Amino acid sequence: MGMTPILEVREISHTYHQKDRITKALDQVSLRLMPGSILGIVGESGSGKSTLIRHIACLEKPDGGKLLYRGNEYTGRTPAFAGQFMQMIFQDAYGSFDPKMRFDRSVREARWEEDDPALLAELLKKVRLDESFLQRYPRSVSGGQCQRLSIVRAVYSGARILLCDEATSALDVASQAMVIDLLKELQRDYGISMIFVSHDLGVVSQLCDEVIVMRSGRCVEQGDCLGVISHPRDPYTRELLDAVMEVGEETGIHHAAEAQNEISVYPGIPVI
Repeated sequence: MGMTPILEVREISHTYHQKDRITKALDQVSLRLMPGSILGIVGESGSGKSTLIRHIACLEKPDGGKLLYRGNEYTGRTPAFAGQFMQMIFQDAYGSFDPKMRFDRSVREARWEEDDPALLAELLKKVRLDESFLQRYPRSVSGGQCQRLSIVRAVYSGARILLCDEATSALDVASQAMVIDLLKELQRDYGISMIFVSHDLGVVSQLCDEVIVMRSGRCVEQGDCLGVISHPRDPYTRELLDAVMEVGEETGIHHAAEAQNEISVYPGIPVI
């Protein structure tokens, strides 16, 4: 028998009704996330990728379809229920923290089990921050530092799945590189599974094992990440790859082509 997915989405659909406009945000989208793997979801703005993540986290309820965690259905449950086994890492790291609360309290409140100071210290070391950062408020740290602390909070909670919604897009290139490396390290050291949502197929290619390409609420292509990049079947996937290469030519950073040879997206950038 094959390994059971840690997360499974079966034909999730959702339609928004706004005055005279009807939008099919999700149209029978399915996916499987295997234990210890990273799945990328890529697509332009409005493709439905963030809406899908919100449904997985129970922040919205689908019109149809099923959500399963380790083979057990949790469709229609509360965000608090889903929060026992998954946590979100948002694009706006500052907005994900209470500005009037020190990081120490924010991080510890997320944990479902007994406080574990040794684990917290270990996680802070992994993200290259000392324990004094726990006594700070969100606006007293940089954007990259705040995002790293949001990663600490998510992992410290005890979650087995991290949902990263454009988690690097608001960061500068050096901070993006560091966060990507941290996510890889956490996957390796703790066996955490992840879904990484992005509009940038180049970034996804560096981090993810598999990828789903979404357009207009539908999955148009999915498979092994490097396989999809090397041999895209859908014209839209080719458009995304072409956009990555155009950006690379303008900036000197070559994403997808280098990913096929396992070369870093951000060569020579120091850890900050």
